[in-house]
Amino acid sequence: MTGDRYHRDKRDGRGTVTGHPLQPTERTTRPRTERSARGRGPRPPRKHTFSVFVGLVLAVLSVPLAYRGMDDDGPTPIAQLLAFLPWFLVPGWLGLLYSVLARRGLLAVWSIAVLMATVGFTLPEGPDAPQGAAQRTGKARFRVLTANIHLGDATGGLVKTLRRERPQIASVQECDARCVAELNTPAMLDAYPYRHIVGGTGASGSALLSVYPLEEPSTLEGRLGMPGAVADVSGERVRVQVVHPMPPTPEALRSWRAELGRLKAFGASRGSTPTIMAGDFNASQDHAAFRDILHTGMNDAARLTGQSRTPTWPDNRARPMGAQIDHVLVSDPLTAVEARFLEMPGSDHLAVLADIKLF
Repeated sequence: MTGDRYHRDKRDGRGTVTGHPLQPTERTTRPRTERSARGRGPRPPRKHTFSVFVGLVLAVLSVPLAYRGMDDDGPTPIAQLLAFLPWFLVPGWLGLLYSVLARRGLLAVWSIAVLMATVGFTLPEGPDAPQGAAQRTGKARFRVLTANIHLGDATGGLVKTLRRERPQIASVQECDARCVAELNTPAMLDAYPYRHIVGGTGASGSALLSVYPLEEPSTLEGRLGMPGAVADVSGERVRVQVVHPMPPTPEALRSWRAELGRLKAFGASRGSTPTIMAGDFNASQDHAAFRDILHTGMNDAARLTGQSRTPTWPDNRARPMGAQIDHVLVSDPLTAVEARFLEMPGSDHLAVLADIKLF
């Protein structure tokens, strides 16, 4: 038995029995984790890609916020984005939610900073209405309407609104030939015997209508018509100015700045004369050029009545995401005691109707 070569013990250098016909051969094995990883292949970096996307969104939001903090409207597209600054809250909250769930600390801090800045900037601009103004008796109470009638397309809606609401003073923008013809009908001449109309095609025409006598007619320099005059309101001189600067499109941004600058100078030069500036400013309280006008002592009727964030443009399905660019501004001793926003068929703006008291 000991001579049988098939049953003789054969040992390798490590003392392991080898050569037996039933002895299994030694096999090299890989760790289980290595085998499973090799079977699955490389995993796509989805989390990293989405983090980069969130970072890019926060960067886009941060640039307009930085300009807002510097009190500067910036170049295109900053000036355009600032009109929709309150809606920065939506991507800001989504960014924070993702950052927390994905445990991205830096993105979470960045999202919080964007949200805090946006909330701070969306606070109402300007003083509150005087205490008890609605109950106090003033020298006069009257209504002011501002309406952009979209290249004259909402002329019919304007006439209906004037007949229904009966404002004493109306500021009409984008008053084309159709609008002028309608305002010159006997019924409209009887309702508003005092007027200052700057004719034009498309968006360039504007009209100032009044039941009060008007004197000292003037026109503020601009590419679009901006007539003005002094109204005799219950024996008091009240200066009224139609407002319609160019929109802040890339090609018109320089004109937009210049014309809002002229409106600021107009407000600052009023002296002690009560003043009303009403129209499509093509700017919101998030634009430095508009805030400069407010800082001359002009107060927004929407702000005075607690509605400073009601969008007036565009008047369509996207209205909730819009901006308040139509305003009625008044100076002391005028104040607003009520303001409403009215739909006008054919226009892409809401009209603003403000009840004003003169003290």
